[in-house]
Amino acid sequence: MATSGFHRIEVESETDFPSISRGSLEILQVNLGYRCNLACTHCHVEAGPKRTENMNEETIEDVLMFLRRARIKVLDLTGGAPEMNPHFRHLIRSARVMDLHVIDRCNLTILDEPGYEDLAAFLAAQEVEIIASLPCYLEDNVDRQRGKGVFRASIAALRKLNRLGYGRGGKLRLNLVYNPQGPTLPPPQSELESAYKSHLETAFGVTFDHLLTLTNMPIKRFAHALEKEGRLTQYLQLLAKS
Repeated sequence: MATSGFHRIEVESETDFPSISRGSLEILQVNLGYRCNLACTHCHVEAGPKRTENMNEETIEDVLMFLRRARIKVLDLTGGAPEMNPHFRHLIRSARVMDLHVIDRCNLTILDEPGYEDLAAFLAAQEVEIIASLPCYLEDNVDRQRGKGVFRASIAALRKLNRLGYGRGGKLRLNLVYNPQGPTLPPPQSELESAYKSHLETAFGVTFDHLLTLTNMPIKRFAHALEKEGRLTQYLQLLAKS
Protein backbone atom coordinates (compact mmCIF):
# COMPACT_ATOMS: atom_id res chain seq x y z
CA MET A 1 0.00 0.00 0.00
CA ALA A 2 1.31 3.47 -0.90
CA THR A 3 0.11 6.55 0.95
CA SER A 4 0.38 10.33 0.84
CA GLY A 5 -0.94 13.13 2.99
CA PHE A 6 -4.04 13.30 0.81
CA HIS A 7 -4.95 9.94 -0.68
CA ARG A 8 -4.35 6.22 -0.28
CA ILE A 9 -4.09 3.91 -3.26
CA GLU A 10 -3.82 0.15 -3.42
CA VAL A 11 -0.84 -1.44 -5.16
CA GLU A 12 0.02 -5.06 -5.69
CA SER A 13 1.52 -6.75 -2.63
CA GLU A 14 3.90 -8.84 -4.73
CA THR A 15 6.82 -7.02 -6.27
CA ASP A 16 10.08 -7.74 -8.03
CA PHE A 17 11.73 -4.82 -6.27
CA PRO A 18 15.12 -6.02 -4.99
CA SER A 19 15.64 -6.57 -1.29
CA ILE A 20 17.41 -3.78 0.57
CA SER A 21 20.13 -4.26 3.13
CA ARG A 22 22.09 -1.71 5.07
CA GLY A 23 25.77 -1.26 4.31
CA SER A 24 28.34 1.00 5.92
CA LEU A 25 27.48 4.67 6.37
CA GLU A 26 29.65 6.78 4.06
CA ILE A 27 27.51 9.81 3.16
CA LEU A 28 25.74 12.13 5.59
CA GLN A 29 23.18 14.50 4.07
CA VAL A 30 22.30 17.46 6.25
CA ASN A 31 19.41 19.87 5.70
CA LEU A 32 20.64 23.19 7.08
CA GLY A 33 17.26 24.93 7.04
CA TYR A 34 14.21 26.01 5.08
CA ARG A 35 15.30 29.56 4.33
CA CYS A 36 15.79 30.12 0.60
CA ASN A 37 15.94 33.03 -1.82
CA LEU A 38 13.57 31.13 -4.15
CA ALA A 39 10.13 29.56 -3.70
CA CYS A 40 10.04 26.84 -6.38
CA THR A 41 6.72 25.18 -7.20
CA HIS A 42 8.14 21.66 -6.80
CA CYS A 43 9.94 22.24 -3.46
CA HIS A 44 9.36 19.24 -1.18
CA VAL A 45 10.13 21.20 2.01
CA GLU A 46 8.25 24.41 1.05
CA ALA A 47 11.41 26.49 1.44
CA GLY A 48 11.33 30.20 0.66
CA PRO A 49 12.37 33.74 1.64
CA LYS A 50 9.77 33.89 4.42
CA ARG A 51 10.96 30.72 6.16
CA THR A 52 13.17 31.35 9.18
CA GLU A 53 14.09 27.80 10.27
CA ASN A 54 17.86 27.29 10.27
CA MET A 55 20.03 24.71 12.00
CA ASN A 56 21.64 26.36 15.02
CA GLU A 57 25.30 26.39 16.04
CA GLU A 58 24.85 23.74 18.73
CA THR A 59 23.40 21.26 16.25
CA ILE A 60 26.12 22.11 13.73
CA GLU A 61 28.69 21.09 16.33
CA ASP A 62 26.77 17.85 16.93
CA VAL A 63 26.99 17.16 13.20
CA LEU A 64 30.75 17.74 13.24
CA MET A 65 31.15 15.44 16.23
CA PHE A 66 29.17 12.71 14.46
CA LEU A 67 31.26 13.13 11.30
CA ARG A 68 34.40 12.47 13.35
CA ARG A 69 33.01 9.51 15.29
CA ALA A 70 31.33 7.78 12.38
CA ARG A 71 34.24 8.40 10.00
CA ILE A 72 31.93 9.71 7.31
CA LYS A 73 33.53 10.20 3.90
CA VAL A 74 31.07 12.62 2.26
CA LEU A 75 29.09 15.54 3.70
CA ASP A 76 26.12 16.46 1.50
CA LEU A 77 24.55 19.85 2.32
CA THR A 78 21.03 20.77 1.30
CA GLY A 79 18.17 23.08 2.30
CA GLY A 80 16.37 25.46 1.48
CA ALA A 81 19.41 27.24 0.27
CA PRO A 82 22.03 25.71 2.60
CA GLU A 83 24.32 28.68 1.95
CA MET A 84 21.89 30.96 3.82
CA ASN A 85 22.60 29.20 7.11
CA PRO A 86 25.01 31.49 9.01
CA HIS A 87 27.19 28.49 9.98
CA PHE A 88 27.49 27.12 6.43
CA ARG A 89 31.11 28.17 5.88
CA HIS A 90 32.24 27.05 9.32
CA LEU A 91 30.73 23.62 8.71
CA ILE A 92 32.49 23.29 5.36
CA ARG A 93 35.87 24.46 6.65
CA SER A 94 35.66 22.03 9.56
CA ALA A 95 34.66 19.14 7.31
CA ARG A 96 37.47 19.86 4.88
CA VAL A 97 40.00 19.87 7.74
CA MET A 98 38.80 16.31 8.38
CA ASP A 99 39.47 15.60 4.69
CA LEU A 100 35.80 14.98 3.90
CA HIS A 101 34.42 15.43 0.42
CA VAL A 102 31.73 18.13 0.64
CA ILE A 103 28.74 18.56 -1.69
CA ASP A 104 26.70 21.77 -1.86
CA ARG A 105 23.23 21.39 -3.37
CA CYS A 106 23.01 24.89 -4.81
CA ASN A 107 20.18 26.71 -6.59
CA LEU A 108 22.79 28.80 -8.48
CA THR A 109 20.99 32.13 -8.06
CA ILE A 110 22.29 32.45 -4.49
CA LEU A 111 25.79 33.02 -5.90
CA ASP A 112 24.87 36.55 -6.97
CA GLU A 113 22.61 37.55 -4.09
CA PRO A 114 23.77 40.58 -2.06
CA GLY A 115 26.20 39.40 0.60
CA TYR A 116 27.01 36.17 -1.22
CA GLU A 117 29.10 37.53 -4.07
CA ASP A 118 32.25 35.78 -2.81
CA LEU A 119 30.49 32.46 -2.19
CA ALA A 120 31.52 30.84 -5.47
CA ALA A 121 35.18 31.64 -4.81
CA PHE A 122 34.87 30.19 -1.29
CA LEU A 123 33.39 26.95 -2.63
CA ALA A 124 36.17 26.68 -5.20
CA ALA A 125 38.87 27.31 -2.60
CA GLN A 126 37.41 24.54 -0.42
CA GLU A 127 37.08 22.22 -3.44
CA VAL A 128 33.38 21.71 -2.75
CA GLU A 129 31.43 19.72 -5.34
CA ILE A 130 28.37 21.62 -6.57
CA ILE A 131 25.13 19.88 -7.51
CA ALA A 132 23.06 22.66 -9.02
CA SER A 133 19.38 22.71 -9.85
CA LEU A 134 18.57 23.65 -13.45
CA PRO A 135 15.26 21.92 -14.23
CA CYS A 136 15.47 22.66 -17.95
CA TYR A 137 17.81 24.28 -20.48
CA LEU A 138 14.96 26.47 -21.80
CA GLU A 139 14.28 29.83 -20.15
CA ASP A 140 10.46 29.71 -20.12
CA ASN A 141 10.33 26.30 -18.46
CA VAL A 142 12.80 27.24 -15.72
CA ASP A 143 11.11 30.57 -14.93
CA ARG A 144 7.69 28.88 -14.83
CA GLN A 145 8.88 26.46 -12.16
CA ARG A 146 11.29 28.64 -10.19
CA GLY A 147 10.33 32.28 -10.76
CA LYS A 148 10.83 35.04 -13.33
CA GLY A 149 14.47 35.79 -14.13
CA VAL A 150 15.81 32.63 -12.49
CA PHE A 151 17.09 31.13 -15.74
CA ARG A 152 19.22 34.13 -16.66
CA ALA A 153 20.54 34.38 -13.10
CA SER A 154 21.40 30.66 -13.22
CA ILE A 155 23.31 31.05 -16.49
CA ALA A 156 25.27 33.96 -15.01
CA ALA A 157 26.13 31.82 -11.99
CA LEU A 158 27.22 28.90 -14.17
CA ARG A 159 29.52 31.19 -16.14
CA LYS A 160 31.03 32.43 -12.88
CA LEU A 161 31.62 28.85 -11.76
CA ASN A 162 33.20 27.97 -15.12
CA ARG A 163 35.62 30.90 -14.77
CA LEU A 164 36.68 29.49 -11.40
CA GLY A 165 37.38 26.11 -13.00
CA TYR A 166 34.14 24.30 -12.23
CA GLY A 167 32.63 21.93 -14.77
CA ARG A 168 35.72 21.51 -16.90
CA GLY A 169 36.54 17.90 -16.08
CA GLY A 170 38.94 18.67 -13.24
CA LYS A 171 38.72 18.42 -9.47
CA LEU A 172 36.03 21.13 -9.20
CA ARG A 173 32.96 19.11 -10.05
CA LEU A 174 29.78 20.78 -11.26
CA ASN A 175 26.72 18.58 -11.80
CA LEU A 176 23.29 19.83 -12.85
CA VAL A 177 19.91 18.46 -11.83
CA TYR A 178 16.81 18.08 -14.00
CA ASN A 179 13.33 17.44 -12.67
CA PRO A 180 10.04 17.29 -14.63
CA GLN A 181 7.64 20.20 -14.82
CA GLY A 182 4.52 18.13 -14.13
CA PRO A 183 3.36 14.66 -13.02
CA THR A 184 5.67 12.73 -15.31
CA LEU A 185 8.83 10.69 -14.98
CA PRO A 186 12.16 12.09 -16.21
CA PRO A 187 13.52 10.92 -19.57
CA PRO A 188 16.67 8.74 -19.81
CA GLN A 189 19.51 10.53 -18.05
CA SER A 190 22.27 9.96 -20.62
CA GLU A 191 20.20 11.24 -23.54
CA LEU A 192 19.07 14.34 -21.66
CA GLU A 193 22.64 15.05 -20.49
CA SER A 194 23.80 15.17 -24.11
CA ALA A 195 21.01 17.60 -24.99
CA TYR A 196 21.82 19.82 -22.00
CA LYS A 197 25.53 19.91 -22.79
CA SER A 198 25.00 20.70 -26.45
CA HIS A 199 22.49 23.48 -25.86
CA LEU A 200 24.17 25.17 -22.90
CA GLU A 201 27.60 25.22 -24.53
CA THR A 202 26.35 26.37 -27.91
CA ALA A 203 23.94 29.03 -26.62
CA PHE A 204 25.77 30.26 -23.53
CA GLY A 205 29.31 28.84 -23.50
CA VAL A 206 28.51 26.92 -20.30
CA THR A 207 30.05 23.54 -19.48
CA PHE A 208 29.37 21.06 -16.67
CA ASP A 209 30.34 17.52 -15.71
CA HIS A 210 27.17 15.44 -15.40
CA LEU A 211 23.39 15.74 -15.38
CA LEU A 212 21.27 14.01 -12.74
CA THR A 213 17.57 13.38 -13.35
CA LEU A 214 15.19 13.35 -10.38
CA THR A 215 11.59 12.32 -9.94
CA ASN A 216 9.49 14.86 -8.05
CA MET A 217 8.19 13.80 -4.65
CA PRO A 218 4.37 14.17 -4.41
CA ILE A 219 4.49 16.13 -1.15
CA LYS A 220 4.21 19.76 0.01
CA ARG A 221 3.91 22.37 -2.81
CA PHE A 222 4.04 19.84 -5.63
CA ALA A 223 1.35 17.67 -4.02
CA HIS A 224 -0.86 20.70 -3.36
CA ALA A 225 -0.62 21.69 -7.03
CA LEU A 226 -1.41 18.17 -8.24
CA GLU A 227 -4.37 17.88 -5.88
CA LYS A 228 -5.74 21.22 -7.08
CA GLU A 229 -5.45 20.01 -10.69
CA GLY A 230 -7.02 16.64 -9.84
CA ARG A 231 -3.89 14.73 -10.89
CA LEU A 232 -2.42 13.57 -7.58
CA THR A 233 -3.91 10.06 -7.58
CA GLN A 234 -2.87 9.57 -11.20
CA TYR A 235 0.71 10.54 -10.35
CA LEU A 236 0.84 8.26 -7.32
CA GLN A 237 -0.33 5.36 -9.47
CA LEU A 238 2.35 6.17 -12.04
CA LEU A 239 5.03 6.06 -9.32
CA ALA A 240 3.69 2.80 -7.92
CA LYS A 241 3.72 1.12 -11.32
CA SER A 242 7.20 2.39 -12.13
